[in-house]
Amino acid sequence: MSEATTTETKKVLHVGCGHPDPRKVHPMFQGYQEIRLDIDPAVTPDIIGDIVDMNAVADESVDGVWSSHNLEHLFAHQVPLALREFFRVLKPGGVALVTMPDIQEVAALIAQGKLEDTAYVSPAGPIAPLDMCYGHRASIERGNHFMAHRTAFTAQTLGQKLHDAGFINIQLEKGNFALWGLGRKPG
Repeated sequence: MSEATTTETKKVLHVGCGHPDPRKVHPMFQGYQEIRLDIDPAVTPDIIGDIVDMNAVADESVDGVWSSHNLEHLFAHQVPLALREFFRVLKPGGVALVTMPDIQEVAALIAQGKLEDTAYVSPAGPIAPLDMCYGHRASIERGNHFMAHRTAFTAQTLGQKLHDAGFINIQLEKGNFALWGLGRKPG
Protein backbone atom coordinates (compact mmCIF):
# COMPACT_ATOMS: atom_id res chain seq x y z
CA MET A 1 0.00 0.00 0.00
CA SER A 2 1.43 3.41 -0.91
CA GLU A 3 1.54 6.34 1.45
CA ALA A 4 -0.76 9.21 0.61
CA THR A 5 1.00 12.47 -0.02
CA THR A 6 -0.58 15.73 0.93
CA THR A 7 0.06 18.98 -0.81
CA GLU A 8 -0.59 21.89 1.48
CA THR A 9 -1.77 25.11 -0.15
CA LYS A 10 0.76 27.89 0.32
CA LYS A 11 -0.40 30.90 2.31
CA VAL A 12 0.34 34.57 1.79
CA LEU A 13 -0.26 37.12 4.53
CA HIS A 14 -1.55 40.24 2.77
CA VAL A 15 -0.76 43.02 5.22
CA GLY A 16 -2.56 46.34 4.95
CA CYS A 17 -4.93 44.57 2.57
CA GLY A 18 -7.69 47.17 2.38
CA HIS A 19 -11.10 46.15 1.02
CA PRO A 20 -11.32 42.60 -0.40
CA ASP A 21 -10.16 42.36 -4.00
CA PRO A 22 -8.22 39.36 -5.30
CA ARG A 23 -6.61 41.62 -7.94
CA LYS A 24 -4.67 43.33 -5.12
CA VAL A 25 -2.57 40.23 -4.46
CA HIS A 26 0.69 40.33 -6.40
CA PRO A 27 0.83 37.76 -9.25
CA MET A 28 3.84 36.02 -7.66
CA PHE A 29 1.39 34.77 -5.02
CA GLN A 30 -1.12 33.38 -7.53
CA GLY A 31 -2.55 30.13 -6.19
CA TYR A 32 -1.69 30.96 -2.58
CA GLN A 33 -4.40 31.17 0.07
CA GLU A 34 -4.70 34.87 0.96
CA ILE A 35 -4.89 35.76 4.65
CA ARG A 36 -5.92 39.41 4.95
CA LEU A 37 -4.57 41.56 7.81
CA ASP A 38 -5.43 45.24 8.26
CA ILE A 39 -5.55 47.75 11.10
CA ASP A 40 -8.90 49.09 9.83
CA PRO A 41 -11.87 46.92 10.86
CA ALA A 42 -14.02 48.67 8.23
CA VAL A 43 -12.26 46.69 5.45
CA THR A 44 -13.33 43.37 7.06
CA PRO A 45 -9.91 41.68 7.17
CA ASP A 46 -9.43 38.10 8.33
CA ILE A 47 -7.20 39.49 11.08
CA ILE A 48 -7.49 42.97 12.56
CA GLY A 49 -3.98 43.95 13.50
CA ASP A 50 -1.05 46.29 13.28
CA ILE A 51 1.97 45.25 11.21
CA VAL A 52 4.35 46.24 14.00
CA ASP A 53 2.80 43.63 16.33
CA MET A 54 1.11 40.77 14.50
CA ASN A 55 0.69 38.58 17.59
CA ALA A 56 -2.45 37.04 16.07
CA VAL A 57 -0.26 35.41 13.40
CA ALA A 58 1.75 32.37 14.51
CA ASP A 59 5.50 32.08 14.06
CA GLU A 60 6.57 30.51 10.75
CA SER A 61 2.96 30.07 9.60
CA VAL A 62 2.94 31.64 6.11
CA ASP A 63 4.91 31.14 2.91
CA GLY A 64 4.74 34.75 1.79
CA VAL A 65 4.10 38.26 3.06
CA TRP A 66 2.75 40.84 0.61
CA SER A 67 2.95 44.49 1.65
CA SER A 68 1.83 47.07 -0.90
CA HIS A 69 2.19 50.66 0.23
CA ASN A 70 2.16 50.06 3.98
CA LEU A 71 5.63 50.64 5.38
CA GLU A 72 5.58 54.35 4.50
CA HIS A 73 2.55 54.74 6.80
CA LEU A 74 4.68 53.84 9.83
CA PHE A 75 6.97 56.09 11.82
CA ALA A 76 10.61 55.44 10.90
CA HIS A 77 11.35 53.70 14.22
CA GLN A 78 8.46 51.26 13.59
CA VAL A 79 9.73 49.99 10.23
CA PRO A 80 12.30 47.58 11.75
CA LEU A 81 9.58 46.22 14.05
CA ALA A 82 7.27 45.53 11.10
CA LEU A 83 10.01 43.88 9.03
CA ARG A 84 10.96 41.67 11.98
CA GLU A 85 7.29 40.68 12.25
CA PHE A 86 7.23 39.82 8.54
CA PHE A 87 10.35 37.70 9.10
CA ARG A 88 8.88 36.02 12.22
CA VAL A 89 5.67 34.84 10.57
CA LEU A 90 7.40 33.49 7.45
CA LYS A 91 8.25 29.82 7.17
CA PRO A 92 11.92 29.08 6.46
CA GLY A 93 12.46 29.80 2.76
CA GLY A 94 9.43 32.11 2.66
CA VAL A 95 9.52 35.49 0.93
CA ALA A 96 8.42 39.00 1.73
CA LEU A 97 7.55 41.30 -1.16
CA VAL A 98 7.14 44.99 -0.35
CA THR A 99 6.49 48.07 -2.43
CA MET A 100 6.27 51.75 -1.63
CA PRO A 101 6.96 55.16 -3.21
CA ASP A 102 10.56 55.73 -4.32
CA ILE A 103 11.35 58.99 -2.55
CA GLN A 104 14.32 59.67 -4.86
CA GLU A 105 12.06 59.74 -7.94
CA VAL A 106 9.51 61.80 -6.03
CA ALA A 107 12.20 64.26 -4.91
CA ALA A 108 13.28 64.79 -8.52
CA LEU A 109 9.78 66.01 -9.41
CA ILE A 110 9.66 68.23 -6.34
CA ALA A 111 13.04 69.72 -7.30
CA GLN A 112 11.47 70.58 -10.69
CA GLY A 113 8.69 72.50 -8.91
CA LYS A 114 6.03 69.85 -9.61
CA LEU A 115 4.89 69.26 -6.01
CA GLU A 116 1.17 69.23 -6.81
CA ASP A 117 1.30 68.17 -10.48
CA THR A 118 -0.15 64.76 -11.34
CA ALA A 119 2.67 62.23 -11.60
CA TYR A 120 0.35 59.34 -12.48
CA VAL A 121 -3.26 58.24 -12.13
CA SER A 122 -4.05 55.35 -9.79
CA PRO A 123 -7.35 53.58 -9.08
CA ALA A 124 -7.71 56.12 -6.24
CA GLY A 125 -7.32 59.01 -8.69
CA PRO A 126 -4.52 61.42 -9.62
CA ILE A 127 -1.35 61.10 -7.54
CA ALA A 128 1.04 64.03 -7.07
CA PRO A 129 4.48 64.06 -5.44
CA LEU A 130 2.83 65.66 -2.40
CA ASP A 131 0.61 62.55 -2.05
CA MET A 132 3.62 60.25 -2.33
CA CYS A 133 5.42 62.17 0.41
CA TYR A 134 2.63 62.70 2.93
CA GLY A 135 -0.20 60.35 1.93
CA HIS A 136 -3.15 60.43 -0.44
CA ARG A 137 -4.72 63.81 0.27
CA ALA A 138 -8.20 62.91 -0.97
CA SER A 139 -8.38 59.84 1.28
CA ILE A 140 -7.08 61.74 4.29
CA GLU A 141 -9.57 64.55 3.61
CA ARG A 142 -12.39 61.96 3.66
CA GLY A 143 -11.26 60.97 7.16
CA ASN A 144 -9.04 57.97 6.37
CA HIS A 145 -6.10 59.01 8.52
CA PHE A 146 -4.53 55.56 8.04
CA MET A 147 -3.44 56.91 4.63
CA ALA A 148 -0.96 59.43 6.08
CA HIS A 149 2.71 58.78 5.31
CA ARG A 150 5.26 59.09 8.10
CA THR A 151 8.51 57.87 6.53
CA ALA A 152 10.14 57.26 3.16
CA PHE A 153 12.59 54.93 1.47
CA THR A 154 15.34 54.85 -1.10
CA ALA A 155 16.59 51.59 -2.60
CA GLN A 156 19.62 51.79 -0.31
CA THR A 157 17.61 52.30 2.89
CA LEU A 158 15.05 49.63 2.02
CA GLY A 159 17.78 47.10 1.22
CA GLN A 160 19.55 47.82 4.50
CA LYS A 161 16.35 47.51 6.53
CA LEU A 162 15.49 44.16 4.91
CA HIS A 163 19.03 42.94 5.60
CA ASP A 164 18.91 44.13 9.22
CA ALA A 165 15.63 42.21 9.72
CA GLY A 166 17.40 38.99 8.69
CA PHE A 167 16.33 38.65 5.05
CA ILE A 168 18.72 37.21 2.47
CA ASN A 169 18.82 37.15 -1.34
CA ILE A 170 17.44 40.69 -1.32
CA GLN A 171 16.36 42.05 -4.68
CA LEU A 172 15.47 45.70 -5.26
CA GLU A 173 13.79 47.31 -8.25
CA LYS A 174 12.79 50.88 -9.08
CA GLY A 175 10.44 52.35 -11.63
CA ASN A 176 7.35 54.48 -12.17
CA PHE A 177 7.74 56.12 -8.75
CA ALA A 178 7.68 52.73 -7.04
CA LEU A 179 10.35 50.94 -5.08
CA TRP A 180 10.16 47.15 -4.75
CA GLY A 181 11.98 44.88 -2.34
CA LEU A 182 12.01 41.09 -2.17
CA GLY A 183 13.69 39.21 0.66
CA ARG A 184 13.86 35.55 1.60
CA LYS A 185 13.94 34.03 5.06
CA PRO A 186 16.85 31.57 5.30
CA GLY A 187 15.98 27.90 5.34
